[in-house]
Amino acid sequence: MIDPFGRHISYLRVSVTDRCDFRCVYCMAEDMTFLPKSDVLSLEELDRLCSAFVRLGVKKLRLTGGEPLVRRNIMWLIERLGRHLKTGALDELTLTTNGSQLAKYADDLAKAGVKRINVSIDTLDPEKFTAITRWGKLDKVLAGLEAAKRAGLETKINAVALKGVNDGEIHDLVAWCGREGHDLTFIEVMPMGEIGDAARLDQYWPLSMVRAELAKRWTLVDSDYATGGPARYAEVQETGKRIGFITPMTHNFCESCNRVRLTCTGSLFMCLGQEDSADLRKPLRESEGDEALTAAIHEAISRKPKGHDFVIDRRRGARSNIRHMSVTGG
Repeated sequence: MIDPFGRHISYLRVSVTDRCDFRCVYCMAEDMTFLPKSDVLSLEELDRLCSAFVRLGVKKLRLTGGEPLVRRNIMWLIERLGRHLKTGALDELTLTTNGSQLAKYADDLAKAGVKRINVSIDTLDPEKFTAITRWGKLDKVLAGLEAAKRAGLETKINAVALKGVNDGEIHDLVAWCGREGHDLTFIEVMPMGEIGDAARLDQYWPLSMVRAELAKRWTLVDSDYATGGPARYAEVQETGKRIGFITPMTHNFCESCNRVRLTCTGSLFMCLGQEDSADLRKPLRESEGDEALTAAIHEAISRKPKGHDFVIDRRRGARSNIRHMSVTGG
């Protein structure tokens, strides 16, 4: 699959559910209304869709949510998708999780062929963690990280940079990740979903400023390391671990974008920051064969835009996409 700008699409992020057991302040509203189950693809349909993308050249699959591990019987899907790893058709099967269910699922994930995961932790302060996630408990997530380590899963920590919230902790996060053996990625707040423009402006902390602050204590050496995602990496000489920077606002990463996002309802978003999408549920459900589905995928890729147009600016405000991050997957 090649888009209009010559980019090979080899990475599919799949939101298996819009539901989550957290309510992170930058991701969703506390009183979320979730999709009716009739709108959500079955696990069998998700397997069929993902497998179609693998046949078309996708080499990396990342399962997201909401929180993917709260989807009932999710391990059935993960084990099914693992067959593509065994044939060599798929290079990597991974997931992004809040860690709340890792203690339960870490061993099963490793057995299914998952080798590394991303876990979202924005603070190491238990009270602040609950304030950010609204419903989350840090000790439960840390227990999940220990289970992942015992299972042999490589874990990268994702932290959203939140001005006035965790801006006093970034050095602690780097030191902790160094001790625990985790790479760390900082992410800029993105204008996804209606949580209030003033709140988002107050949260926004450019990663150029984050990196400048980190450089006061740590020696950061730029690295050409890449995982297929949008992060740019530097190695921390003092810890030997990497720090990634995902900068959709201050320096977009669109020129090398190789990914598309599939929602749990079968909508394919060619760009996280644009509203254009393609309905894959209709051709999926209307035919037992994959000819119409394949044609719909190719047509969607032909519309992939050059880049997003996120805006967070004091003068122009915060122009948000109407859908919450949990709809398309973080």
